[in-house]
Formats: sequence, C-alpha cells, structure tokens
Amino acid sequence: MPESGPSTQGHIPTERPEAAAPDAPRAHDDAPPAAPSAAPRLVPAQRSEGGTGPVPAPVSAARRAGLLVTLVLGGLTALPPLSMDMYLPALPEVTQSLRAPAATVQLTLTACLAGMAFGQLVVGPMSDRWGRRRPLLIGMIVYIAATAVCALAPTVELLIAFRLLQGLAGAAGIVIARAVVRDLYDGVEMARFFSTLMLISGVAPVIAPLIGGQVLRITDWRGVFHVLTVIGALLTFVVWKWLGETLPPAARHSGGVGEALRTMRGLLADRVFTGYVLTGGFAFAALFAYISASPFVVQEIYGASPQTFSLLFGVNSIGLVAVGQINGKLLVGRVSLDKVLGFGLAVITLAAAALLLMTTGVFGDVGLVPVAAGLFVLMSAMGLAMPNTNAQALMRTPHAAGSASALLGTSSFLVGAVASPLVGIAGEATAVPMAVVQLVCGLGATACFLGLCRPWQTRRA
Repeated sequence: MPESGPSTQGHIPTERPEAAAPDAPRAHDDAPPAAPSAAPRLVPAQRSEGGTGPVPAPVSAARRAGLLVTLVLGGLTALPPLSMDMYLPALPEVTQSLRAPAATVQLTLTACLAGMAFGQLVVGPMSDRWGRRRPLLIGMIVYIAATAVCALAPTVELLIAFRLLQGLAGAAGIVIARAVVRDLYDGVEMARFFSTLMLISGVAPVIAPLIGGQVLRITDWRGVFHVLTVIGALLTFVVWKWLGETLPPAARHSGGVGEALRTMRGLLADRVFTGYVLTGGFAFAALFAYISASPFVVQEIYGASPQTFSLLFGVNSIGLVAVGQINGKLLVGRVSLDKVLGFGLAVITLAAAALLLMTTGVFGDVGLVPVAAGLFVLMSAMGLAMPNTNAQALMRTPHAAGSASALLGTSSFLVGAVASPLVGIAGEATAVPMAVVQLVCGLGATACFLGLCRPWQTRRA
C-alpha cells in the first residue's frame, strides 16, 4: 500500500507493507514474519521544523499511539455486545411491559443483529472508498439517535424497527474496527492484535449484563437504552477526538457500487476466504444461540434471578476472554493458526453435543450447574475460533480490507439472526432448541473449515 503524507486527523500510517494485487490474494502462511513489528504502524504526525514533511516519531510516542488506538478499537468492538447484553436481563420484563410473546420480543435481538449484518455490507465498501473515519462518525451519530428512540418505544413493533436501525448504524464500528486492524497489521501480529481486542471488547459482555441487572433495580428496561445512549455519545466523542485516518487517499477505491460489488464477488470467488467466512459465521451463530436463549433458559426454566443470570453470563465471558488471551500470548506464532482454530471448533461441537444430551434428559434432571458448565466450555472455546478465523480471512485480502471485513461480519450476523428465533421455536419451557441450534452450527462450522479451507494443504505465495 502506498505511503501517504501527514494525516489531517492527527495520525499517519507508517512502515506499511505493500498490498497484494486484487487478483492475487496473499497466501496466509502461518509462520511468523521474519521481523514482526511489536508496535502498531500508527504514530502521531509530527512536522519538521521547516514544515515540509513528517519526521519519525519516537518509539515511546508510537507505543502511546498504539495503546490509544487499541483502546478506541476495543471500544468500537465492545459496542455490539453492550447493545445486546445489557438488554438481555430485561427480556422477560419487556414481554410483560409491552404485552408481547417471548418469540416476538426475541425479534428485537434478531432485528438488531440483521441490521448489523446488512449495515456492514454498506459501510465496508464506503470505508474503502472514503476512508475509515467519516463513515464511522456518521454511523455513530445515527446509532445514538436510534438508541434514544428505543428507550421511548410504546409498542414492540416500534422497538423492533428502531433496533433494526440501531444495528444498521452500529455496524460502522464493527466493520471499520476490523478494517483499521488490517490497515495497521499483518500476519501473526494481526492475529495477536485480534486477541488483544478480544480482551478489551470481552470486558463488555462481562460487565454489560451486570450493569443491565443493576439498572433494572432502579428503573425499568427503558433505562437500559438510556445508558446505551450515553455510552454511544461518549464513544463517538472519543472517536472524533483521537482516532485518525488509517487508509491513505492513494489506497482508496474510486469506483461506485458496481466496483464494490465486483470486489466482493472477487473475494467470494476465493474458496479459502469463503471457507473462513462461513466457518466464522456458523461459530458466531452458536454463540448467538446462547446469547438469545440464555435469559429464558437460566431465568425461566431454572428459576435464577436476573442478577444470577448476569453473574453466570459474566463468568462465561471471562472464559472467552481468558482463552482468547492464551491464544494471542501463548499459541499464536508457536502453533499453526489452523490447528488452534480446528481444536476450538472441535470443543464447541463437543460442548454443544453434551448440552443436547443434558437438556433432553439423557442424564436425568441435571439442574443448572451442569448446563452452566457446558455453556462455559462452549463460550470459552470461542476464544480460539473467533480471532483466528478473522485473522486468516483478512490475511488474504490486504487490497480490500473494508469489503472483506463487511463480508466477515455480515455472514456472522445473518446466520446469527436466523439462529435467534429458532432457539425459541418450542416455547419457553425447554432448552433443547438452543442445544440443537448450537450443535448444528458447530457441525456446520467444522464442515466449512475442513471442506473449503482444507487446512492440511500448505499454501504459499
């Protein structure tokens, strides 16, 4: 990718490797680069005394910028779980407040998820054409407005509609955060950074249900959306103030919708890339089946309080974050990314099978503790599957990171949106549909990984 002059937003990318040609996706050998950079390729722009060009930034300044960008991107990737998980303890209350059945209220999750899926298809190519910063700020402003209206919705139909808009706007943070990582990193360093992002964004699902449960102590479910509105406004200010442009003008695409569609078609023609996209999509669907069904499973079937549910949800999220850090700190660079990914998919599938046996009564009335243990194992294994799927897919697409990120996110959210209503298809008195959906998704992810990615084949440039 060509170098650019100083960014007008306060940062410039430096030491950027040349991008591969669009018709020759980069081979994603799992061996670490010969000399990986320990710091991100983003430093504060500094002017020489004559004002004629940038001068190198000190190492300490580069590290400060890297930490700042990590925190900002972590906040952007944390917004979707905040939007989903703070709301989860309130789902039973929403059914009573709006006098709607549980299956209809679950559509508020589906609508938000579908919005995030389709929004990424729009925002991803936009960020490849106009840069990362402008589409991100516009999306964040719309997110704030939609979330504020959700807090005032008088009917479940209106709530579903504005949850859809909330998802469409919130997609900007998801897709652009991944694209920025691709702008700044490559190879093993990118996989490590995704694991670091999981640590930061993983705090959100830990604290979100806890915050939601505490908010419900002092107000009703509408107060959850008021809190989300404030969080969205604060994050928008941080992005406007501190996140600079990472895609130089020379690297942007000048075409319109037609070129964007051709780019996506070219990406999907890459069998291995498509394999990672589908693998990540099915794995995310297994995760979202848990997110969508667990409030009713834990609270309605097993009789736990909203605070107990929040605690269990937080413990499961800690497991995901902890395993993600083991992946980034200990495994990446030492073990093939495909081997770690395959192991994670195997654990997800086995945990889902165990949950199905427990919920169908094969082992008798097992109670909440064994089911919670199975969910903990399944959630923890996501820390191996999700960051490595993203890294492997994006390593093949340096020429169109925004569009590739959009396809990754859209597939995940679309499959998740389909999984959401299926977990409640048999009503609120059984957890069997949740386990069935998770097992089918685990098997689907494994089949796509083995059939399309074919990890036993060595791919080199």
